[in-house]
Amino acid sequence: MESIDPAYPMFVLAFCIFATEEYAARVVPAMLRFKFRHFGHDQVILHEHDIRKSRGAFAFLFDAARREPFFEDLNRLMVDAPLTLVASAINKERHGTRYRRPGDPYHVAMGFGLERVYQHLRGRGCRDGVTHLVFERRGQKEDARLEEAFRRVCGGDNLLRVPLPFEIVLSDKKCNSAGLQVADLVARPIGRKILDPSQSNRAYDLLEPKFRTNPEGRKEGWGLKVFP
Repeated sequence: MESIDPAYPMFVLAFCIFATEEYAARVVPAMLRFKFRHFGHDQVILHEHDIRKSRGAFAFLFDAARREPFFEDLNRLMVDAPLTLVASAINKERHGTRYRRPGDPYHVAMGFGLERVYQHLRGRGCRDGVTHLVFERRGQKEDARLEEAFRRVCGGDNLLRVPLPFEIVLSDKKCNSAGLQVADLVARPIGRKILDPSQSNRAYDLLEPKFRTNPEGRKEGWGLKVFP
């Protein structure tokens, strides 16, 4: 059974929705420029945990003279990214104690997210064709279980009781996908905000306008699902 960090018992799965033309024309080039500016090459993977710990390729962040411009540019990269954000946040402690046989938090979060991504695309008039959703590989067994859960949800086992026109793409982190890196960067700030809404959280403040919302501007239940 997976151990739960009592200081951060959250699992957050972020769905970053991009229009393909904007993703290719704006998101990918902007991330490449960012990497060349701060690393001199484009092979580094932007991983939130490593950035937060100033680890590996990010050890230079201990130097304030380099850290400040890095985060200024990273914040700008995220603010300028043309995306709509849907996130599912599972409190693993509450989930584990409330239910006799709790489902895998990843699969539960994915189901909530797929439903909301479908509703968002349908609301934008996207009714034809297949939308590809890219997930990061985690291991052979985990990937097989994820794909099984994905196909079950898309086959109609969802709260909407309709088939979802999605196709799963499993991608290794080493492929250096801009979209996967953006999704990794946004997850923890969302979890921290849910755990302690009063704590200063600039990263979340920058992301908040990107959430999917209802016509009145409410994100809860629309772009952000917190469970249980």
